[in-house]
Amino acid sequence: MHAPMFSLEVFPPKRNAPVGTIYDTLDGLQGVDPDFISVTYGHGSQSDRTATARIAHTITAEYRIPAVAHLTAQYLDEAQADATLDMFEQANVSAVLALRGDRNPDREPLGVFEHASDLAAYIRRTRPGMTVFGACYPEGHPQAHDLDEDIRNLKIKVDAGATHLISQLFYDNQDFLRFLDKARAAGINVPIEAGIMPVTNAGQVRRMVRTCSSRVPQRLETMLDKWGSDPTTLQDAGIIYASEQIADLVARDVEGIHLYTMNRPSVTRGIWRNVQPLFAKAASTAPVSAVSAAV
Repeated sequence: MHAPMFSLEVFPPKRNAPVGTIYDTLDGLQGVDPDFISVTYGHGSQSDRTATARIAHTITAEYRIPAVAHLTAQYLDEAQADATLDMFEQANVSAVLALRGDRNPDREPLGVFEHASDLAAYIRRTRPGMTVFGACYPEGHPQAHDLDEDIRNLKIKVDAGATHLISQLFYDNQDFLRFLDKARAAGINVPIEAGIMPVTNAGQVRRMVRTCSSRVPQRLETMLDKWGSDPTTLQDAGIIYASEQIADLVARDVEGIHLYTMNRPSVTRGIWRNVQPLFAKAASTAPVSAVSAAV
């Protein structure tokens, strides 16, 4: 593993895309050296669960990288949770990122796991050997009254069983560092990775910050105004921006960086080339199938 940790997120292909496109993404990441790769999960259908498990298995078995499988809570009942966790275990996945998940306007939540903390507690109780990850929001969850309330809820999630946290995107490191100080003051002492989403498309950035209630600092706003209609140049600038964010965070001794690849391996490779010297590789004899050994 690295010091600090370095990890990636990928997502299953869209339903109308060939399944093999995930291999294009994973093959394109050759040369990047993550400590683990997380695999996202959709709104909770059986096909979502199967796709996540298959890709996670591919990552562990064929690419020899530990995988963390996302699992969303609000459209699960206990039987579905058990079946999904069985599927993950059969795929040699030993870590799950427990999320509440986005609301699907066409479906009513089942009301069994209303919060990610409920799912984290269930996994810890029924699968004590499985590592539970959780999400956190440096600028506060969009539905929280303020950041202090959100951190109180985060403490509930950690107390319920989450032993590793990955942050939502942010574009000003001061927002993450302020959150980190508050989280530590609240007694949250588990590893917290900083989630970095590279800028590659102006419209996508504006959609994401609206969804996550994140702030666009003036430095980034200037980039979007200058190169928003020039995707190639914006992508190059986005690689530099993300690399500078990462360098600053590593200099400030963060515990890890989680890079949202958006299944764009060329961008990920570009960032890794820039920041690789900042991540010391520590010798490890732990099996690659056990992500808990890497965290």
